[in-house]
Amino acid sequence: MHSERGSPSAAGLDLHLDRPRGRIREGVMEAIRDAIRSGRLVPGLQLPSSRALASDLGVARNTVASAYAELIAEGWLTSRHGSRTLVAQRTPEVVRSASPPPYRRPLRRLDHDFRPGRPDLASFPRTEWSRAVKRALNAAPFEAFGYSDPQGRLELRNALAHYLARARGVRAQPHNIVVCSGVAEGLSLLARALAEGGVAAIAVEAFGLHTQWESLAKAGLHCPPLEVDSHGADVVALHDLAEVGGVLLTPSHQFPTGVSLHPDRRAAAFDWARRTGGVIIEDDYDGEFRYDRRPVGALHGVDPEHVIYMGTASKSLAPGLRLGWMVLPNRLVGAVVRQIGEYGETSGFVDQLTMAEFIVSGSYDRHIRTMRAQYRRRRQQLVAAVAESSPATTVAGTPAGLQVLLELAEDDASVLRRQQAWRRLGVEGLDRYRHPESVSRRNGLVVGFAAPAPSAWSAALDALIQLLP
Repeated sequence: MHSERGSPSAAGLDLHLDRPRGRIREGVMEAIRDAIRSGRLVPGLQLPSSRALASDLGVARNTVASAYAELIAEGWLTSRHGSRTLVAQRTPEVVRSASPPPYRRPLRRLDHDFRPGRPDLASFPRTEWSRAVKRALNAAPFEAFGYSDPQGRLELRNALAHYLARARGVRAQPHNIVVCSGVAEGLSLLARALAEGGVAAIAVEAFGLHTQWESLAKAGLHCPPLEVDSHGADVVALHDLAEVGGVLLTPSHQFPTGVSLHPDRRAAAFDWARRTGGVIIEDDYDGEFRYDRRPVGALHGVDPEHVIYMGTASKSLAPGLRLGWMVLPNRLVGAVVRQIGEYGETSGFVDQLTMAEFIVSGSYDRHIRTMRAQYRRRRQQLVAAVAESSPATTVAGTPAGLQVLLELAEDDASVLRRQQAWRRLGVEGLDRYRHPESVSRRNGLVVGFAAPAPSAWSAALDALIQLLP
C-alpha cells in the first residue's frame, strides 16, 4: 500500500507496506519492523501521518496510532514535536540483523590526477550551465517532455550543425546528425549498422583505446591495425587490406601519440574511400584544443559522403554529461537510427536542450577559449619543466589536446621498476594503448595535463617532474 500525502517534509514519504494479515495492529507493526530490518526505511526517515497510513491501508486511524506508539516504546520509531514520527537512529536488532553491504572494489587513490583524456572538472562552468538549463526549460515546448526523437532534439542538431561548420569545418545538416550518449555508444551503434550492411572489417590505429576496438569486435568486425609514426596512421596500407570497409582515425590529434595526420596521408585516405566505397570514421575527440595555430579542420569538410564525424562534450565540458554526436552520410542515417531504436537511447532532453542553448548563446565558445588558454599554459609549463629537469625525455606530438606522450631514453625494465610511482599519478605506459597485433616497439608514458584542478596544478607538476629520469 502507498501513501501520497504531500511532500516528505510535510507528511512523510510515499510508503509501501504489505497489507496486514491476522490481527491488524500487530500486522502493521510487523510490516514496519520488516521494512526497517531490510533497510527500506532508513534511520531519520519521516513516516506518513497515522491518518494518511490508515487511509492507504484501509484500517482505523487509532489502529495505526497505537502501532506507532508501541514501536516508539520498543525503540523502532521516535516521535518529534508536531507529532512527526521518524525511524529511530539506532535500533540494536536492526544492527544485528542487517545484511553486510555488497563488496565494492575500492577506487585507486591518486596523489595527483594525470590520467589522459580527462578535462579539468573543477573548471566546469556551473553558473553559465545553470542559466542555460533555466532558459532551455522555460523555452521548451510541452512535447519535449514526452518520448524523444531517437535522432536527438532538433534544437541541438540545429545548434551543432552551425557550430561544427563554423568551428571545425564540418559540412553538417541537422538531418545528418545523430545525438548519442557519447562516442563509445555512438561507435557501438555505428559498428552494428556497418556490420549489418555487409562490412567485415574496420582498420584502426595501432595505438588507441581498446574499448573502441572491443566495440567494433562485439559487432563482429575484424580490426587490423595501421602502424603510427610521426606522420600519423599509415593509411596507405589500406590499399593492401581487401576485406576492410572502413577505418577509424583520430586525424587532428592522434590518441595517444599526439601527432596529426599528414596532408599526404589525408589525401591517401580520401583516395582509398572513394575508390573502394569505404568509410572514414573521424573521432574528433579534442579537436578544439590546438595551441600553436588555428585548429586543424576536420576530414569531414572535404568529403562528407565518405566521412563519419564523431564529436563529444566529454573533453570540452565534462564526461558526466553523456553527450556525443555523429554526422553521418545520408545513406547511413536510417541504419544507425534503427540501431538506436533496438539497442540504445539518446541523452535526456534537458541536457540536449541545455547544450543547444549553451552553444547558441555563445557560452560554449567562451568556455572553449577559456580552457584552451588554460591548457595551453599548462602544456607550455610541462614542456619547459621536462626540458629543464630531464633533457633525455622528449615530449612527442603536436601542441594540442589534453595529454602528451613522454618518450624516454631508458629501457623498458627501468620504466617498469618505477611503475607503481607513476600509477599513483595516474600516468599510463604507452603499451597500454598498443594494439595486440601491432609490431611497434615505441616506449613512453602518456601524461594527461588537464585533469588537476587549477589550485593543484603546481604541486602536481612538481610531483611529475620528480619522477622523470
